[in-house]
Amino acid sequence: MKKSVAVLGLGKYGKSLAENLYRMGADVLAVDSSEEIITDFADRCTSAVCADLANEDEVAALGLKNMDVVITAMGRNIAASIMSIAVAKEQGVPFVVAKSSSDRMTSILEKVGADKVIDPEGEGGGRSARILLSSSFVDFFELDENMYMIEMKPKKEWVGKNLAELNMRKTYNLNVVAVKNPGHKWHFVDPRKPLDEDSTMLIVMEKKDLKK
Repeated sequence: MKKSVAVLGLGKYGKSLAENLYRMGADVLAVDSSEEIITDFADRCTSAVCADLANEDEVAALGLKNMDVVITAMGRNIAASIMSIAVAKEQGVPFVVAKSSSDRMTSILEKVGADKVIDPEGEGGGRSARILLSSSFVDFFELDENMYMIEMKPKKEWVGKNLAELNMRKTYNLNVVAVKNPGHKWHFVDPRKPLDEDSTMLIVMEKKDLKK
């Protein structure tokens, strides 16, 4: 099932994120206060809307309640970020992500309801898109153009089974490097120990197998 994602603010990061999400199959609502930017970006998303994101009525009119994820990408406009987060949470959006440009802004955005705050200086839109579109990915690293390292939660069908049973190398062409349980450090995997739903797995795989 496609995820519906709203990207609010089309600066360099917002454009990259929205475009990557759209290319990866999400329904993307892109919003910015510049009509010129919206016109230019219209063919790279599902729908593009011009709105003042610091105006409560205009943000409320976007219909964010229909979104699975809302991302505020206005890292230097804290008023617009706060307003967008507040309206999104009031409308019942289950997951609101906010871009921050400082530690102080991060603290403020978390206090007004952001579920996750992103520092895009250390990550690109493509990496964020992959994390946001997956129900399992926790973090995502490109080792090079071919190889990825991914932190992920076990899929539902993996829980209660061990690595020997799952035979992931053959089924998914991936290697499980380590596992971390809540309150513990990363450790090597016992192939006979069943996976727990609260565990986090560190895996390495090739780009061509990512969609598996």
